[in-house]
Amino acid sequence: MNKCSKILRKVIANRKVEMKKILLVFILCYICLNLSFSQEIGLTIYNQNLGLVKDKRTIKINKGIQKVEFIDVAAKIDPTSVHFKSLTDPEKCSVLEQNFEYDLISRDKLLQKYIGKEIEIERRIGKDGEKKEIIKGTLLSTAGGLTIKSDDKILVNPSGEVALSKIPEGLILKPTLSWLLQSEISGENKIEVDYLTEGINWNADYVVVSDNDDKNIDLNGWVTIDNKSGATYKDAKLKLIAGDIHRSAPEMLSEADGMYETKAMRSVAVPQFKEKSFFEYHMYTLQRKSTVKNNETKQIEFASAASVPVKKLYIYDGSVQKFYGYQPWSRTDKNYGIQSNKKVYVMLDFKNSKENNLGIPLPKGKIRVYKEDTDKSLEFIGEDSIEHTAKDENIRIYLGDAFDIIGERVQTVFKCGDKWCDETFKITLRNHKEENIEVTVVEKLYRWSNWKISQKSQDYAKKDSRTIEYKLKVPKNSENIITYVVHYWWD
Repeated sequence: MNKCSKILRKVIANRKVEMKKILLVFILCYICLNLSFSQEIGLTIYNQNLGLVKDKRTIKINKGIQKVEFIDVAAKIDPTSVHFKSLTDPEKCSVLEQNFEYDLISRDKLLQKYIGKEIEIERRIGKDGEKKEIIKGTLLSTAGGLTIKSDDKILVNPSGEVALSKIPEGLILKPTLSWLLQSEISGENKIEVDYLTEGINWNADYVVVSDNDDKNIDLNGWVTIDNKSGATYKDAKLKLIAGDIHRSAPEMLSEADGMYETKAMRSVAVPQFKEKSFFEYHMYTLQRKSTVKNNETKQIEFASAASVPVKKLYIYDGSVQKFYGYQPWSRTDKNYGIQSNKKVYVMLDFKNSKENNLGIPLPKGKIRVYKEDTDKSLEFIGEDSIEHTAKDENIRIYLGDAFDIIGERVQTVFKCGDKWCDETFKITLRNHKEENIEVTVVEKLYRWSNWKISQKSQDYAKKDSRTIEYKLKVPKNSENIITYVVHYWWD
């Protein structure tokens, strides 16, 4: 920025310069100065609105104490996370002070710096504006427009172009990191600056296409990067961290503390990202450099698998009762747990395994499912979200509710004694489809912790301490019924 200041002073020396010209010169100066640095950018993005920037540059350092500045840094940087080091000779170059400057130049900031000082207003007068009039005066205020004292008059919102005599001290074009360095040697020095910034995030998006029989799917995974950090990372070495890292809660600051189309399905011969375990998380490293622009949403494919075996599931979870814990009133309340719905869920279930052409840790994200119609066009059939899924774990996608399958759940008998209760349910599944189906019926036994199924129309599987499941086959255009009696007891 010292070079920039010298250039600016030379440009505006001995004459008045309009504010728009000042801003233009400032921008051009910034560009020239920025190009003088060689850069190597590393960017690690966490899926928690956080990024780690590793910025390597070659700069000229003189022997002694001097100020060094990085202009092109993220606007949402955490200044307390900055780490500066010399890669050329760390023992002979030390940091005395570190600052983050964010008083950015603007029309309002320029004018604020000139309150109480003389400015000029240039305006055209005459019938065709052939003459120019210059009004000199002291700027009194910028609130609601300009107020100027010119001689013995007060001018409110005078028309014309504002001309300033020089650039005020302290204004910068972009957020700037600066260091006061002490060096024992002179010459070119390669340095690295690491810092954390908010405003940059990534998530996974998945596109799935199911075959005609819903027995196999093709899956493509896309990394979606959203950069609103206030900086562009050109030709960055890109890494993504999947996992939930812990961050301490920020302290509250007082005002005086300051503010610091659906992608086409395709196969990839060589994966773009290389995955590996990193601490208790998973890291995905892009095998090429990529530019991540400010205010840009970028998508990069990271996974592709064809012909993944999948199961289509119909699940009837008829009870809509919430579990409030075992309560004395719930034991004998006849109406507890009898509210029900008729919806049958449709799900796709597959295993994230190498045998199924997958077998890599899949980051959490949204998964959209399409199915090919008879005319070969893709139609959207539902979407869901998945959590971080390790290899060899199952993924279940909820797509919606079946149109042609209806469930009905009815309490038919309820009897209670002093220390027991018997409850009978009848569950009916009606299949209006032109094919035989199997429905998984989920029953939740929320009335009390001690229970047993005393009578049943067919076998069940106990899933946990208060859940059982039935597998019910329902012929096409027909219905099937489950009945069971549950006996509860308590001391």
